[in-house]
Amino acid sequence: MGTVPKPGEAVIKIQAAALNHRDVWILKALYPGIVEGSILAADGVGTLVHSGSSSLKVGQRVLLPPSVGWESDPRAPDSNRYGALGMLPLPGTLADTVNIDGKEIFPCPEHLSTPEAAAIPLAGLTAFRAVFTKSEIQKDQHVLVTGVGGGVALFALQFAVAAGANVYATSSSEEKIKLAVSLGAKGGVNYKDPDAIYNLNKLLGNNQLSAVVDGSGGELFDHYLGLMKRGGIITQYGQTASRKGVTFTMKSVMKHVDLRASTMGSRVEFKQMIKFIEKHKIKPIVSHVFNGLTQENMDKAISVLDAGQQAGKVVIEIDETPRSSKL
Repeated sequence: MGTVPKPGEAVIKIQAAALNHRDVWILKALYPGIVEGSILAADGVGTLVHSGSSSLKVGQRVLLPPSVGWESDPRAPDSNRYGALGMLPLPGTLADTVNIDGKEIFPCPEHLSTPEAAAIPLAGLTAFRAVFTKSEIQKDQHVLVTGVGGGVALFALQFAVAAGANVYATSSSEEKIKLAVSLGAKGGVNYKDPDAIYNLNKLLGNNQLSAVVDGSGGELFDHYLGLMKRGGIITQYGQTASRKGVTFTMKSVMKHVDLRASTMGSRVEFKQMIKFIEKHKIKPIVSHVFNGLTQENMDKAISVLDAGQQAGKVVIEIDETPRSSKL
């Protein structure tokens, strides 16, 4: 942001920022609490130019968290100052530099390219919390991830596969289902197909779902219960398919199914996520990269997201010095 850092603040020269549907909704005035003059984007990777209270070294490549003020409580944000980047008074990452509390930044996994690293924060953290803290997904369980193609769903699929779960996917196109299978999914179905639930049941065979990680809601939601085992967990991090919400029926109660809400996550979960990505050498899926922070590139990036044309994250490189992956 180009301002003098306050005591304890670190200054990061941004290399790349990634966009989320949240940014589209803000531009359409469909997001709550919009503050005029905010700089968009909550995802960013950059070079540390002033360390502030951070123990990291100047010149080190660092990841910014998508939000601040949530320390460790696994249930919900534990501070009244909790908020997401990209909305004043907090900075956005579509900027040359960002000032942020030095305790909030983390070293970037070395195996990732700049666009891959930029893709992580919001979608990665949301998925990590949904998969592990909320859905409690474990090895050998059968898990459904809906809406694969979006950033959160792709991360959720990759995390669950890395944990040893048997993962199934829904998506809007055969190309995205093929992508899911290439990332380790056992199979997938097109949710636009009238026989989607029948086809999913065939994929499962005699198995039942232990968990559903869902960001859509919509018409298929009511049918997931019939595919689940007793005591299963449905975690919702969004309801993009319908504003009407979802129905939790007595059948769900009798089957002891939990419906859990989740969005983003704590600083502790962010740190755990980075370690998990490093351990399993997970490579985020980047759909589009636009070189240079220009109005034209911003318009193109927003159009891709708004039309649902992406399969993975949409990234804008700000510092145009390229950094390739080490893998």
